[in-house]
Amino acid sequence: MTAADTATPPRHRLRSILGGSAGNLVEWYDWYAYSAFTLYFAPHFFPKGDQTAQLLNAAAVFAVGFLMRPVGGWLMGIYGDRYGRKAGLTLSVTLMCAGSLLIAVTPGYATIGVAAPALLVLARLMQGISVGGEYGASATYLSEMAGKRHRGFWSSFQYVTLISGQLVALLVLLVLQSALSEADLDAWGWRIPFLIGGVLAVIVFWLRRRLAETESFEKRGGGQSSIFALFRHHPREAALVMLLTAGGTLAFYAYSIYLQKFLVNTSGFDRATASEINAAALFGFMLIQPLAGALSDRIGRKPLMIGFGVLGVLLTWPIFTALESVRSPMLAFLIMLGALVIVTGYTSINAVVKAELFPAHIRTLGVALPYAVANALFGGTAEYVALWFKDAGWESGFYWYVTAMIGVSLVTYLRMRDTAKHSRILED
Repeated sequence: MTAADTATPPRHRLRSILGGSAGNLVEWYDWYAYSAFTLYFAPHFFPKGDQTAQLLNAAAVFAVGFLMRPVGGWLMGIYGDRYGRKAGLTLSVTLMCAGSLLIAVTPGYATIGVAAPALLVLARLMQGISVGGEYGASATYLSEMAGKRHRGFWSSFQYVTLISGQLVALLVLLVLQSALSEADLDAWGWRIPFLIGGVLAVIVFWLRRRLAETESFEKRGGGQSSIFALFRHHPREAALVMLLTAGGTLAFYAYSIYLQKFLVNTSGFDRATASEINAAALFGFMLIQPLAGALSDRIGRKPLMIGFGVLGVLLTWPIFTALESVRSPMLAFLIMLGALVIVTGYTSINAVVKAELFPAHIRTLGVALPYAVANALFGGTAEYVALWFKDAGWESGFYWYVTAMIGVSLVTYLRMRDTAKHSRILED
């Protein structure tokens, strides 16, 4: 057992990891509530056009939020490297809270005209900055807090809580669908989840101020965190983060976020059934993240990523093609869960892989900024690109696009070293 394993008492480590994870859950709940309730609030902000056109406009705003994630990764990555992981986590949740509350209280287009979509964009910009910083800070915090022997297992909770946030957003949707009439949910009920998110973020703000700081930050060596330093001294690592993220993040958003709309807009399920299928598949997906993370502690990170790449390239087109004509909710669930099992090879370990590439003094920025750039280009635009292909009459074009980008990441996985064996965190 190394000094890193013994320096932090197990009870304190567990409390810090669970505390950081709880905050991450609320952050991602706020982020995903937008996507979960798009089918209900899109007509209020974009009243003209058919359902696909309204969803296209709402997806464009979703993508705009992703464009701010590199800004958040840059600003709060530097902030977290200079002032602490805990300080970065606290700042990010503050911005998320403000964005959620703004969406909750903004009147619709019929009341204030073009100001309604403008305020929606502003809220998503704030949330984009927040979540851009949140990913790097939480991935770094969890990876540094975990001991060497179980770093893959504990860092997998970064995606457990990310998925949990998405799942809670869906569960809130299911509760509201059962408690409110369709008319009430369309009229005002969609505001409730954003109000909940704002209140929860206030609670998390208080919790995060009480977290312990990581020893890696406290004992970090010399060197300054800046974009110039990142791309001058760590260009290969930054490029690796972008390339290994591109296919993984696109697959994750295609298999999870977009599939809820796909099941309604293409497969023909009603909105409630599509939400139930999505929630059930995401729950199973969430449960297997720690198992895959623990497996990476035994066999390395690289085999899991290669497994995702190979299966993603071979099966993405068949998965979407099968879902086009599926009519059984159970079969749709099994296909979606199978797709998410494939992407687990990326999601369960992507946080620790990125953190293990960088030294402590620039780790938060190194994880956050390149990831946010790739996420903005490929993850945030996934819904928009998919709907664009559908609107153009060539829906299968999206399937080939996802396959190609997973292929790009697969080449990266094959060529990179296994970070479990060459971890920079061990040097802290």
